[in-house]
Formats: sequence, C-alpha cells, structure tokens
Amino acid sequence: MYKSLFLIFFLLTSFCYGQETLTINSRQNLKTTDSVWVFKPGNYQKKQKYPVIFLLHGHSANFKSWNKLANLQQLADTYNFIIVCPDGLKKSWYINSLNPDSVQYERFFMEELLPMIKNTYSTDPKNYFITGASMGGHGAMWLFLNHPEHFAGAGSTSGVLNLRYSAFRKTTLSYLLGEYSESNKAYDDYSAINKLKDLKERNKALIFDSGTEDYLYLTSKQFRQKCDELKIAATYTAQPGGHTGGYWSKTILQHFRFFSEHLNK
Repeated sequence: MYKSLFLIFFLLTSFCYGQETLTINSRQNLKTTDSVWVFKPGNYQKKQKYPVIFLLHGHSANFKSWNKLANLQQLADTYNFIIVCPDGLKKSWYINSLNPDSVQYERFFMEELLPMIKNTYSTDPKNYFITGASMGGHGAMWLFLNHPEHFAGAGSTSGVLNLRYSAFRKTTLSYLLGEYSESNKAYDDYSAINKLKDLKERNKALIFDSGTEDYLYLTSKQFRQKCDELKIAATYTAQPGGHTGGYWSKTILQHFRFFSEHLNK
C-alpha cells in the first residue's frame, strides 16, 4: 500500500542541527498536504538505529508549535531520539472522521506517515513512542491504544482523554463525530479512556499528567482510576498548572526523561 501512495517530500536540511521538513501529499486520507518537522540528533548516523518520539500538537496549533514550547533540537541531542512533529490540521483530533467530507487522520498516520519515517530514517521500531498535549494528548493515546503493536509507550499532557468533557464537543468534534448529545455514542467510542481495556496484559510505558487548575483535570483523574481498575501500570502526575503552553513546556521534559528510561534494549 505504501508504494501506491502519492508522496512528495522536500528535505530542508540544516547541516548544523539535522532538522528536516517533510511534506506529504495525502490525496485520499487528508485530501491535502501535511507538513512534518523532523529533528535528528546532531550526531545522527545511518548505521545506528534511533528511538523515535512522535509529538502531537493541540487544537488550532500546527507542526511548528511544539518547538516554540521546548527546544526540540536540544532534546533530540540530549536523549538521542528522532523527534517527529506532524501537522494535525488544526482540528483533526487525529482520528478517522465519521464525516465523509472530513479527514481520515488515523489512517494517514498509520499508512502514510509511519511508513515514511521508517523508510526515510534509521530508526528502531521497538522504540517508537508517542505523546502530545490537549487534542494531541488525546491523539497520542488514541493512536497508541488502537495500535499498541507499533509503540513501546505513550504519553499525554493535559489530554482530552474523555471527549465528552472537551470544550470543542459541540464545534469541531461535532463536525467529525456528529452532533453532540448524550445519546451519540461516538463520543464514548472515540474517547481514549474507553480503549484502555485493550491494553491489559501488555507491557507498555505509559505516562500522563494534568494541571490541577486545568478544566480537563477530571479526565486525567478518571484515566488514572481506570488504569488502577484494569491493573495497568502507568505514571500519573497531578501538579499545579492550567491548560497552557507554559505548563506543557515543563511537562514535556518529564515525558522525554520517562521514555528514555523505558527503552526496549
């Protein structure tokens, strides 16, 4: 299937830092192009296999947003990770939409983006991780829980882990999943918290957090309780902070440390 995809990518390489921008023309799944910013360790060598972190941004942001919150090149150099920042098209929620006029982002990620990263870079498929903030926290957990065989672990910072609590449930989510109502079960079916049961008895690295002043704090507490009920090992942190970039610029550092400590040797 990968060979049949119409892909165009431009490599804009910084020789000092090894940053590259890929542009993927996804005619079928996204009906548009997707920009992906890739950060390689400064000492990158093709003969070495590198772990990968996919870093997903929040609602209304773009593929450049994370690098405004954290020095991604420094993190790539420090932890020897390849960091991949795809564009979530502002409001894709990283899912396959039920709306035929919208995007199939999950399919794009698994069938186009993931194969491109594997074929373009020297990576270690046993050590693929995924994390993100807010909408990206939902997307990271959603993709991970639906495809755990492709990831060693996942994270979420201030993630919308239960879509019924999202401030966008009657706007961008309703465009993807249908008009919001208590009877619309799509909001339950597409919530990461209701996919946790599929992770039982899998040895995966899991980290998530929320600021105690965040309006989504309750969803992370519920996620923690569900992990406990299912006896799923996870690292959960509740700490002062709101639903802000300032909070995420600190918590994402915790995620990188966590993933570096959970590499599959």
